Amino acid sequence: MDLHIAGKRVFISGSTQGIGRAAALACAIEGASVVINGRSQARVAEAVDRLRAEAPGADISGIAADLADPAQVDALLEALGEVDILVNNAGVFDVAPFAQIDDAEWSRYFQLNMMAAVRLSRRLLPGMLARNEGRIIFIGTESAVDVPAEMIHYGATKAAALAVANGLAKLTRGTNVTVNTVLGGPTYSDGVAAAVESIAAAQSVDVEQLKGSLVRDTSLLQRFIRPEEIAHLVAYLASPLSSATNGAALRADGGVLTTIL
Repeated sequence: MDLHIAGKRVFISGSTQGIGRAAALACAIEGASVVINGRSQARVAEAVDRLRAEAPGADISGIAADLADPAQVDALLEALGEVDILVNNAGVFDVAPFAQIDDAEWSRYFQLNMMAAVRLSRRLLPGMLARNEGRIIFIGTESAVDVPAEMIHYGATKAAALAVANGLAKLTRGTNVTVNTVLGGPTYSDGVAAAVESIAAAQSVDVEQLKGSLVRDTSLLQRFIRPEEIAHLVAYLASPLSSATNGAALRADGGVLTTIL
């Protein structure tokens, strides 16, 4: 399917690996001009090279910046200029007992999981509205809806980002700009894979066996989601074909959430 995003300029935060990288590849294959981001210049350069190899002829570049640092976000935005499509993907997650999460860690989670998206959207949305065209896509999580007891800091900050996306959509009323969130489910991203492999090695168990044991009972897929499966929905939401979808939280959770809506 031609998603009609050829020539569009896309910026994806936190996109040297995982869902962000998969979304970058999906958009590049559709002919978009893609700018990726990561904290390390070396990792950004490596990711750009890999993406160019997978999407020959695609226009792919990168900007290194730590999106938890407002000054680095400002510098990134100056270098970036205007974009047609913003994908707010950068974020952090881990498992930790609630009583052991101090204020500094809460602040770090808010900076990466919410404020990075706020700063990028605040700068780029006005240009989209002025041009009467654009897309902002938040990469969310089912944990923002059903907050895990062992990841309260993650679920709470992602719930805040979900609220931001919903509010931003109301600013686009009557325009050709949309703001939506993709609620991803448990995904076998690079970070998750590294954690699973580390646990498997420590427990001397087979990686595939451990993966199977970690699949949630409510999952209808009964497996981890692949990053590219999330990326396909991102690419669709970036497209003019998704024009009637705005202010929505679209589930790509593999059926983990048990609610109808």
